[in-house]
Amino acid sequence: MLTGLFQRKTSTSSDALAHDAYFNQLRNREYPHLSAQNHVYLDYTGGNMYAQQQLKKHNMLLRGNVFGNPHSTNPTSQLATQLVEDARKKVLEFFNAEDYYCIFTPNASGALKIVGECYPFSEASQLLLLADNHNSVNGIREYCRGKNGAFTYATIQYEDLQIDATQLDQELSTDTDAKHKLFAYPAQSNVSGVKHTLDWIKRAQSKGWDVLLDAAAFAPTTTLDLTKYQPDFVTISFYKIFGYPTGLGCLLVKKDKFHLLKKPWFAGGTVTLAAVRSASHFLAPNHERFENGTINYLDIPAIKIGLEFIEEVGLNRINERVTSLAKYVYEQLTELRHDTGAPQVRIFGPKDRSNVGGTLIMTFFDSDNALIPFEAVEQLANKKRISIRSGCFCNPGLDEVNNCVSNQELARYFSTRTQGDYRDMIATLKKMRGATRVSVGLATTKKDVDTFLSFVRSLQNKTINALDNMTA
Repeated sequence: MLTGLFQRKTSTSSDALAHDAYFNQLRNREYPHLSAQNHVYLDYTGGNMYAQQQLKKHNMLLRGNVFGNPHSTNPTSQLATQLVEDARKKVLEFFNAEDYYCIFTPNASGALKIVGECYPFSEASQLLLLADNHNSVNGIREYCRGKNGAFTYATIQYEDLQIDATQLDQELSTDTDAKHKLFAYPAQSNVSGVKHTLDWIKRAQSKGWDVLLDAAAFAPTTTLDLTKYQPDFVTISFYKIFGYPTGLGCLLVKKDKFHLLKKPWFAGGTVTLAAVRSASHFLAPNHERFENGTINYLDIPAIKIGLEFIEEVGLNRINERVTSLAKYVYEQLTELRHDTGAPQVRIFGPKDRSNVGGTLIMTFFDSDNALIPFEAVEQLANKKRISIRSGCFCNPGLDEVNNCVSNQELARYFSTRTQGDYRDMIATLKKMRGATRVSVGLATTKKDVDTFLSFVRSLQNKTINALDNMTA
C-alpha cells in the first residue's frame, strides 16, 4: 500500500514537471518576444498574448490571396465571404453553440450594445444586474431607463466577493408580472477572478427571465459548453482569448430568442431590401441583421486561426496551468510580512481559490501599515518592466464593495456635481478607490511570477516616504 501511494505521488510530481516543461517550451517557441525584451507580462485579463504561429498563418493567408468586400458575387468577395463564414462556424463549434446565431462585433462592448439597444425594454420590463459587472454591462441600464423600465442590482458579499445567493434569489422571484425581464451577469469577474456559477442561468430562466452572460473574462481559460448551459445572449471578446486580432468580438444569440431583439434602425449589409420613396425596408433574417456595414473581413479569418491554436494547446490544460500559477502567487503573497509583523498585501476575494480564475486583486501596505497608493505600486513595477494593472478596472460595483463606499456617500457625491472622476471622489469621500490587479495566462512562466514576487519583497520594511523616493 505504501508503495502504491509513493508511486501515485511520483506520478503526480512527474505530471507536474511535464506540464511545466510543456508551457516553458510553448513560451520559448510562440512568445519569444517576451523573453527577448526581458518583460514580465501579468495583465492577461486586460489582453492576452498572441502566438507567433497565429501571425504567420494569418500573414500567409493575406499574402497568398486577393480579398474583396463581401456582399457581392465576384471571386474576391466570395473568398472573403467564405473565410468569414468558416470563422463563424468555428466559433459556434468552439462553444458548442449549434442553437445560436454568431454575430461578429467590434468587441464585447459592441455585442452588449446590441442587446441594450434592441432588447424590448418598456415601462413593464425589468433589468437585473450583478454588482460585479463590467461597465459595458452596467451601461445597459441606460437603455432600460430611457424606456422607463426598472432596474436593480444584486449584491456580492464583502467577505469573498461572491454572489449573495439569498438576495439574488429574492430579486429573481420579484416582479413576476413584469414583461420582458433581463438578468445580466459575468461568468467570471474581470477584477476578482471569481467564477460565478452558471447554474444561475437555468434558475433565472425558470422564473421567466432572459439571461445575458458576459463571458469575456471566462472564455480565455474555461470551457463554455452552450449545450450544457444555455443563456439567451452571450458576449465574447476574442483578443482576451488568444491576443490577435484586437477589435473583434461576437454576440451569440439563442435562435429561439432572436425575435426579441428589435433593431431600431438599419445599415448597409443588414437588410434584404430597402426603399427611399416608400421609406420601407426588410431586415436580414439572421446574424447579418446586426453586422452593420462592411465587416472586418480581413481580420475575421484570424479568429479561426486563434481558436485552432487554443484547441491545440487545450483549454483544460490552460485552465490547470492558470489555476496553479494563480494559487501559487496567492499563497506566496499572503505569507509576506514586514518586520513589524504587519502583512504587506491584502488580497480580496475567497481564500479557497478552487473556483477562481487567473486574476488577483490586491492592495499594498507599507511598514507603518499605511495604504500604498496603487499608482505608486504600478510605477515601481514599470521600472522593473513588469506589466500589471491598477485602478477600478471598469467595475465600480466591486470597487465600492472593497472600499466600503456606501449608497448614501455615492448619492451625496453625484448630487453635488455635474463632472467628476475617481481622484475627486477620493478627495471628497476620504476613501480609497482602486487597487492593483495581477493576472496570469497561457504564456506565463513560474519565472515571471517569481520575478513579480521578488519585486513585492523589495517593498518590505519601507515607508511611503521611502517608496516616493523610489518612484522619483
